[in-house]
Amino acid sequence: MKNVERIAATPEAVDLIRELRDRHGELMFHQSGGCCDGSQPMCFEKGDFKVGESDVYLGDIDGCAFFMSRDQFEYWQHTHLTLDVTKGRGSSFSLEIPLGVRFMIRSRLFKDEEMGRLEPVISGEEYLETAFKNQI
Repeated sequence: MKNVERIAATPEAVDLIRELRDRHGELMFHQSGGCCDGSQPMCFEKGDFKVGESDVYLGDIDGCAFFMSRDQFEYWQHTHLTLDVTKGRGSSFSLEIPLGVRFMIRSRLFKDEEMGRLEPVISGEEYLETAFKNQI
């Protein structure tokens, strides 16, 4: 039986990702546990945000790795996350901000039958090690 993904995206979010990738190249996402806009998902050019042991890799969205701070993940580990877009400017460094939109997360609790089949998470450091090995 297939593992249950932890992260997904709306069609609108995927369209925005593709627009940003055309402008900036490969992308990545990170969601920290900071206050205000720091708790929204932020989109960066791949490698512009350094991930490590204090981050977890949740999966890919349209080919873009999505990371979350480990502390934040402790709160969200029982929820399925969906990346979406809303109008309005955030006050972060995320790539979509100049376009007058911002990424946001919608969430729902995993169903009991999903809990035993969740996609495992790895640390940002493990992700980078695996990515490096695959390039060799």
